[in-house]
Amino acid sequence: MNLNATLFFQMIVFFVLGWFTMKFVWPPLTKAMDDRRQKIADGLAAADKGKADLAQAQARISLIEASAKTENHGRMVEAEKQAAALIDQARREAEAEKARIVAQARQDADQEVQRIRESLRNDVAMLAVKGAGQILEREVDAQAHAKLLDQLKAQL
Repeated sequence: MNLNATLFFQMIVFFVLGWFTMKFVWPPLTKAMDDRRQKIADGLAAADKGKADLAQAQARISLIEASAKTENHGRMVEAEKQAAALIDQARREAEAEKARIVAQARQDADQEVQRIRESLRNDVAMLAVKGAGQILEREVDAQAHAKLLDQLKAQL
């Protein structure tokens, strides 16, 4: 065998193999590598977007917590105001009830005083009539002298 022919034949096989590789093998490999590169780039972009979304979510959570604390504080203040208003109203009602009870007690006491005075006047009038009867040693007719007794009661 001739060295030139072998070398020439190996060159032709090399170029055919190179052409075959460039035509049929290389494009799917480069396409697969490009797809893989694109998936990696998409994954990194999604990770960056996820980090940004996480940061936004944490910021929103902080705002919501601050808002909830403020709203809760406002509700507590409102509840305290309502409680104070209810206490004031209960105090006013208790004072009104106290005043009503005191007035009723005074009225009852005044009526009792009037009743006792009237009873004392009747007792004093009866004693005066009995005393006058004993002094005169005769019985005084209470019906006949009712006008006199009424005048005596009025003077007492």
